Amino acid sequence: MIEIKRRKTAYNTQIGNIWMGSDHPIVVQSMTNTPTMKVKETITQIKELADAGSELVRITVNDADAMIAVKDIITQLRSDGYTTPIIGDFHYNGHILLTKYPDSAKLLAKYRINPGNVGKGNKKDDNFQAMIDVAKTFDKPVRIGVNWGSLDQELFTSMMDQNAALSSPKPFNAVVIDAMVKSAMQSIELSTKLGLKEDKIIVSVKMSEVQEMINVYQRLAKECDNVLHLGLTEAGAGVKGITASSAALSVLLQQGIGDTIRISLTPEPGIARSREVENCLHLLQSMGFRYFRPSVTSCPGCGRTDSDYFVHLTKDVNDHIGKKIAEWRTIYPGVETLKVAVMGCVVNGPGESKYADIGISLPGMREEPTAPVYIDGSLSTTLRGDNIREEFIDILENYIKKKYQNS
Repeated sequence: MIEIKRRKTAYNTQIGNIWMGSDHPIVVQSMTNTPTMKVKETITQIKELADAGSELVRITVNDADAMIAVKDIITQLRSDGYTTPIIGDFHYNGHILLTKYPDSAKLLAKYRINPGNVGKGNKKDDNFQAMIDVAKTFDKPVRIGVNWGSLDQELFTSMMDQNAALSSPKPFNAVVIDAMVKSAMQSIELSTKLGLKEDKIIVSVKMSEVQEMINVYQRLAKECDNVLHLGLTEAGAGVKGITASSAALSVLLQQGIGDTIRISLTPEPGIARSREVENCLHLLQSMGFRYFRPSVTSCPGCGRTDSDYFVHLTKDVNDHIGKKIAEWRTIYPGVETLKVAVMGCVVNGPGESKYADIGISLPGMREEPTAPVYIDGSLSTTLRGDNIREEFIDILENYIKKKYQNS
């Protein structure tokens, strides 16, 4: 396996019970989309995200009702046994809410501040300082979250004017990237000047276009050594959003850039919010950074696979893993790294099955109606008849018990 050298952060940052930085695994996070003042709905969604594997959950805190609800939300979560750190997302009025409601401010694990909308003119620094002062009082980390959709307009306008005066002006998007990085660096400098400890600062510079997002994070990674949060700010819905986010994040992660990630997806009817989290987990596991559950390599099918049995067996195996993984984690340490193969014909079936820890090669068109099972690279048995599914899952269970019970 190729070892990726992580970009070295100067500090590791603690968010509640979660640590972030180059000495720790890349952290998965998500955000609720419920009105925060609706306490029951928000708690339900936080639990959904946490159960799916979100290690941090961010909630919108946009008004007094939301800030008041924070106390009830976090108190109930802790009472129900959920320790997931809850992050407050503040825009425009964060300085008022954090100052006016100290009980809620104390319970939040981190504050997200957008330097593009903390105020204008002289009020901008005053409002920013008010939030930093609260963070210092309660020893809370802060994410400086720069977004290109809400970039500091005073800074951006000034930089555009300077660019226009050049004999060879830069393209518009290049100035945007310059302004994003400058806004982040100015905010880091101001935070430390105001007394916020350097290990309390996380930074993000989110954009919506893949190549520009990669570019801006590469730039920022060279200019600061803070913990970096990665994500496209508006990736889109469904396949488009998943593909764009995965493309952008995978390039940066492969370069060692990034300490925590979110895949932001436009909600779709009937699709759980936890889809964001599931995609983060699959991305990190596919790239070999972290392991969360046994992986299943499966055949895409072709003209040789006249039977769809392998399709159903693949689903059954994945469903079985999903049902059992919580139990397996407690009694079989390391089971998350298990590799299973479910293949549909002789072309790649035996080879993929041998490469996996345990695999099965189902018969394709005109092949003998048998299903060889390979364990640790060697043929173990051959299954036939109508009970292949049940027999293979039994073999899988026995293999896991034998391999991981005493590990």
